[in-house]
Amino acid sequence: MLNKSKGNMYPWITHTINYVKGKCYHNCTYCYMKQWGELNPVRFDEKELKIDLGNGNFIFVGSSCDMFTQDIRFDWIERILDKCNEHQNSYLFQSKNPELIEVLMQDLYWPIGTTICTTIETNRFYKDIMRNSPIPKLRAYGMNDIAHRNIDTYVTIEPIMDFDLKELIPMIETCLPKQVNLGADSKGHKLPEPPKEKILELITELEKFTKVKQKTNLKRLLI
Repeated sequence: MLNKSKGNMYPWITHTINYVKGKCYHNCTYCYMKQWGELNPVRFDEKELKIDLGNGNFIFVGSSCDMFTQDIRFDWIERILDKCNEHQNSYLFQSKNPELIEVLMQDLYWPIGTTICTTIETNRFYKDIMRNSPIPKLRAYGMNDIAHRNIDTYVTIEPIMDFDLKELIPMIETCLPKQVNLGADSKGHKLPEPPKEKILELITELEKFTKVKQKTNLKRLLI
């Protein structure tokens, strides 16, 4: 289903659509999709390919499930990109596995106006929380390669977790982001969160090289 966008992270996004559905391989403990209970196994929804994407829209493709995890079939991604290329829209793809996206850019035709975003919650790897996700450093390397293909890149630091400033700042800068989105845990997952002073210092350093968007849920940590 092509849904009108209701999020506040990307105000320019007009719609969202999900061709890949079900349980994400990364299985992060804080995943917002888990609020609806146990998810079905990952699958490709054929009927979504029949939906008219229109023209002149900015569509977030894969807003509910990372479609670039290691258990997603190559032909699924190829068919999704073919569908996107049938329409004159701009598209946002977000993944914690941008290294795979960069590899796929060598073999697949991506739509003009593609934007890539990744999530880097911290420079640290909290295994019990991030589980099967690629380590943050690898995400940054993948984004750097993508940015050097003259593709706009964005980074989301949400839900923000405790970090080491001297390591996180160069990691984010490596991604060459047009914008960094900052947000906090909204569902009470008891994550290791940084203190107010640390977040403010992070914002100051980020603003030296990119635009910073603070989500409303970050206010809880800045009181």
